[in-house]
Amino acid sequence: MSIGFPAFQQELTASDGYVPLHPLLAEHLREWQRQTPHAEAADFVFPSLRSFGKIPLYASTFVADYLRSAAIKAGVKIEAGDRFGLHNLRHSLSNWLVNKAKIQRKTVQGMLRHSDVRTTLNLYAQNDADDTRAAQGQFLSAVGLTGKVQ
Repeated sequence: MSIGFPAFQQELTASDGYVPLHPLLAEHLREWQRQTPHAEAADFVFPSLRSFGKIPLYASTFVADYLRSAAIKAGVKIEAGDRFGLHNLRHSLSNWLVNKAKIQRKTVQGMLRHSDVRTTLNLYAQNDADDTRAAQGQFLSAVGLTGKVQ
């Protein structure tokens, strides 16, 4: 299933390429496309309504018209003037995959299509406070410090 491009041939750039798509996500995207006014197989999943589905919705339009307000409604704290967009979701996903889901770093690197795993780890995955506290607790136990936290 192509979520970005219609079913015709495209010239690929270095960052383009196949990324496996989980069947559940593919089905949600198919259902979404069926609900859009432009649901033909060659139409974009997130189409520009002005272009009758033949070009994608611009990312900046999607963020301004849908994503930012949905994030705020979901409880994300975004101050007036703060930047927020699709790249924030990319960082959040990669950080969650590495730190919470404990997905292999090479797998996350491949999902993000980074050529070097250091990019994934140095720029996209942050230190996880829960893991830091757990590691400190393990060390304290190992050196015999126990007790109740007040």
